[in-house]
Amino acid sequence: MEPVEGDRFLRLLIEHGADPEVLDATVRAARGRSELVAALPEEETRRHARALVRGVVAALETGGPGEDVLAAAERLGADRARQGVPVTAFLDGFQAGRAHLVRTLVADGRRLGVPEHLLLDGVTRVDEITTALVHRMVHAHRVAELETARTAREAHVQTLRRLLHGEAASAPAPLDPSGAYHCVVSDVSDPAVAARLEARLTAAGPGLCGLVDGRFAALVARPPVPSEDGPLLVAAPPVPPGDVAPVYELGRRALRAGAAAGLRGTRHLADLALPTVTGAEPALGRLLADTLLGGLDPRDPFHRALAATALAYLDHGGRVAPAAAALHVHENTVKYRVRRLQELTGRPLLDPSAGAAVTRAANWWWALRHWLSGG
Repeated sequence: MEPVEGDRFLRLLIEHGADPEVLDATVRAARGRSELVAALPEEETRRHARALVRGVVAALETGGPGEDVLAAAERLGADRARQGVPVTAFLDGFQAGRAHLVRTLVADGRRLGVPEHLLLDGVTRVDEITTALVHRMVHAHRVAELETARTAREAHVQTLRRLLHGEAASAPAPLDPSGAYHCVVSDVSDPAVAARLEARLTAAGPGLCGLVDGRFAALVARPPVPSEDGPLLVAAPPVPPGDVAPVYELGRRALRAGAAAGLRGTRHLADLALPTVTGAEPALGRLLADTLLGGLDPRDPFHRALAATALAYLDHGGRVAPAAAALHVHENTVKYRVRRLQELTGRPLLDPSAGAAVTRAANWWWALRHWLSGG
């Protein structure tokens, strides 16, 4: 495309307008419109503004932006992405600088007597050129943003794996090496579900999340709120990043125990201590079940109802009302079933007068869980 008369006029105006004072005013306009651009060193903005002004001049001379001008636009877009400036803030600054420059050129053109139709043609050409530059800048910004995010995320996930596996690794940002963090393990393997979990866990404070050993895991400053809904998560007490490996392994064992028990939602590791320990010794669980529950028939639905009620009773500390609510039965039903189980087994389920009451209750709980699971 051959340059037109308007291009020549505007090229002269741009060359005249690219003096230090006009360039400084253009830079101030860009920085004044975008706080994130203003946070960058002023010389950084001036360098890019100077390159783009010269690029527009060159494009007016040749009829369109050349590859060197487009490459300069790409560098600007990529630099802003790596500097953490969002594309909207970046474009706000660019468009503010462009608008100020065009207003200056039009005012100078009128003062020099340039015909209005030539000014209009020239401004239209400037718009075409800057639009092409914007397209390149936005594309480069998105590519660099994705590359930076992917690289940083991969590095963080690799560090998380090394920390959880006990390999030598320093805690990266946003973790504080001298801080303490809750290790969270889950049975989530779906990346989409994992992404939602990550957003929820890191909303309350800094954290490091990712898929480790095929399942979502995290180190977070604040533990998730306990619940009985959603995927099973096990949250451990806070420990320094360098001491997290044994806690992670214990959390995985607790996760398996909780999954075997059909649990859902978010649980504290301490609350799963008993099923975690007992799940590691199935032979002892079988021995307890044979010893304590020899009078029950696992094929009898009534006997299974008795065992399930007794287990709920123990789970709620020997309190009838919460056990009845959990089972959706009347309180008298809980009392009756506990009494019948004790009659059939010939042993008291809870014996507060006994010196080893806690141990006896734990043995009963272990035996009932094992018996009901069919182990």
